[in-house]
Amino acid sequence: MLDELRRFAADDRAIEGLPIRLVVALVVGVATMSVMLNMLSGVQGLAVTELDVKPTPDVMTLDGETAGERDVSLLVVDPDGDPVEGATVVVKDGTADIDGVATNETGPDGTATVTLAPDLRSNQEDGTLVVDVKPPAGSQFVDRRANTEILVVASR
Repeated sequence: MLDELRRFAADDRAIEGLPIRLVVALVVGVATMSVMLNMLSGVQGLAVTELDVKPTPDVMTLDGETAGERDVSLLVVDPDGDPVEGATVVVKDGTADIDGVATNETGPDGTATVTLAPDLRSNQEDGTLVVDVKPPAGSQFVDRRANTEILVVASR
């Protein structure tokens, strides 16, 4: 055993002394890792950014003076608070009702304006309108979480 260790330590042939299976495994492993890293660097869907909507006003009161259609400004922002251009904003029924679905696309300032005429069901004191965002085509934005809802309140 001692003679074998001395012979191994004195061997300066480097890779020539390695078993061929180990050399093949090393070459295949390096090639495979290279292909995998190349594939991962090309995947752009891993880094996505969540969008949020800030409605103004976020509370609509239904009384005699303010009943009917009203404009609501919807600001679409990224997590840093920067406006997002080209997103489509969709407002639809929640526990409050509107006639159909209201949509608009955000401009350079990230704002879209929709006209809403919300209504509550009989004996209902309040309700909400749901706001969704469709990110701009080809962007790294997503809208997976719920956005700020518009609260609709009946006057007393």
